[in-house]
Amino acid sequence: MTLIDGKATSKAIKAEIAEEVRKILAGGGKQPHLVAVLVGHDGGSETYVKNKMLACQVCGIKSTLIRYEDDVKEEELLACVDRLNKDKDVDGFIVQLPLPPQIDEQKIIMAIDYRKDVDGFHPVNVGRLSIGLPCFISATPLGILTLLRHYNIPTSGKKCVIIGRSNIVGKPMAQLMMNKKFGDCTVTVCHSHTKDIAGETRDADILISAIGKPNFVTADMVKDGATVIDVGTTRVPDPTKKKGFHLNGDVKFDEVAPKCAFITPVPGGVGPMTICSLMKNTLAAAKKEYYD
Repeated sequence: MTLIDGKATSKAIKAEIAEEVRKILAGGGKQPHLVAVLVGHDGGSETYVKNKMLACQVCGIKSTLIRYEDDVKEEELLACVDRLNKDKDVDGFIVQLPLPPQIDEQKIIMAIDYRKDVDGFHPVNVGRLSIGLPCFISATPLGILTLLRHYNIPTSGKKCVIIGRSNIVGKPMAQLMMNKKFGDCTVTVCHSHTKDIAGETRDADILISAIGKPNFVTADMVKDGATVIDVGTTRVPDPTKKKGFHLNGDVKFDEVAPKCAFITPVPGGVGPMTICSLMKNTLAAAKKEYYD
């Protein structure tokens, strides 16, 4: 069993990004600029955005944080998006999800200029991904694909099973893994209405779980020699920890790991690669790699 180290992989990639940014600046180019918009004080969102800002420092990317309280009106948030769309110094920006109930998340996503949509959530980017055109790919799926490639895990012709059909992970992951240029897999997507999830997952050469249920995937659901990617990061109360919680993945790691050829830990697996992929997308936006 090989443990897939997302921390080490992301560190190496961020070093490559930092070197490329140095070359851009040395040639008289503009420093890439990422803006994060954070609404409210959700603990998970606070942590994610903090880590994204820290990653920008490591990569030499300029970062700006815009904060709103959780009672912000939708019109005010839309006005912020419009300003960022028009700001020529801003190469890419994200509006951290989830948003409070008075905000229509899809309306906010639709309002973002797809050329600055480094989260890869805008329908233009989603549509381009689905037909294999260059685009910003959602950060978590891109991070997973990067890990598979970094560890030389074969994907072409393999059976890939994805648990979860969210717009952020499950659906774009399925598109990536079935795309001939990327995964070239035979893909099955399982969800809450799948009749026999265990029967599906036992056939998987590559199992990707993004369902958000701690310890959902057990040893009897995984075949010997499979690659298991755990996207789950659920906060479980834990009085023994300084923060009062620990992170739990979807996979019951101790019993599943011995059956695997490769497996990601939680934390330290997919999470660091999500942030790393956002840095890659921001650099691509600054370089106008996909859109003029």
